[in-house]
Amino acid sequence: MPPALKLLFFERSGRFSPEKTLFLCASVAPALWLAWLALAGGLGARPWTEAIHFAGLWAIRFLAFTLAVTPLRRLLVMPKLYFGRRIFGLAALGYAGLHLALFFIDQGAGRALSEIVLRIYLVIGAVALVLLVALGATSFDAAIRRLGTRRWNLLHAAIYAIAVLGTVHFFMQSKLDVSEAVLMAGLFLLLFAYRIAFRWAGEVTPLGVAGLAVATALLTAGVEVLWYALATRVDPWLVAQANVSFDLGPRPAWWVLAAGLALAAAAAVRARSKPRRPTRSGRAVADPSPV
Repeated sequence: MPPALKLLFFERSGRFSPEKTLFLCASVAPALWLAWLALAGGLGARPWTEAIHFAGLWAIRFLAFTLAVTPLRRLLVMPKLYFGRRIFGLAALGYAGLHLALFFIDQGAGRALSEIVLRIYLVIGAVALVLLVALGATSFDAAIRRLGTRRWNLLHAAIYAIAVLGTVHFFMQSKLDVSEAVLMAGLFLLLFAYRIAFRWAGEVTPLGVAGLAVATALLTAGVEVLWYALATRVDPWLVAQANVSFDLGPRPAWWVLAAGLALAAAAAVRARSKPRRPTRSGRAVADPSPV
């Protein structure tokens, strides 16, 4: 088997990895779906615009998946989820690159460059992509050895800045309907809150995760209300009311709450079935991973 294929589908021990295979399939599935839609004429009246938005949406989704790996690995005691961090991070880079490439094809190189220079939300997106390229280029074992663990970790902490920049870009290009952007912002808030709690306490219990879910859901609703208050002419009071009723369906805050509570429940079940190995001091083993 070619070495490249072994790297993609096998662990270093030479054992076939179903986890890596699943993550790789998940990473390419949206691209295959986009290609099918394009061939079948399913991208609507403005296919280039739809394809650009599709690629951008999956870029930020895979960024969230990347950041979700560490909490899931710790809370569910599933160490092999680690493989997903590099794969999903490179997928985020790939879809962000596709997002930009489709924009250049649609607009033409000259106009695309002038638009990026003149529009602040495109500048923000370009900065996020440059940072993603830096992380992607140093995501391999050789780069870790060359940079050293401390400098590599410091560089890859830029993923938090990328998440913030990508979310701001998403908000600004979404204009009036920011439901998807609010949802992504809420999920990032949940993932960031978990990391802060873990760094502060050394471990986050399932009950703690549930508390973080409630807090970040409230923050998510606040972000949505604040955006409409500051950036649009929509009455923010109506947005606040929509967050406590289901007349328009569940708002993003409710999805963030559901995701957090589902993770808390899964962690509680996992803790009952497989208690974490204690250290000599009696505390559970901590995961030193920064992201």
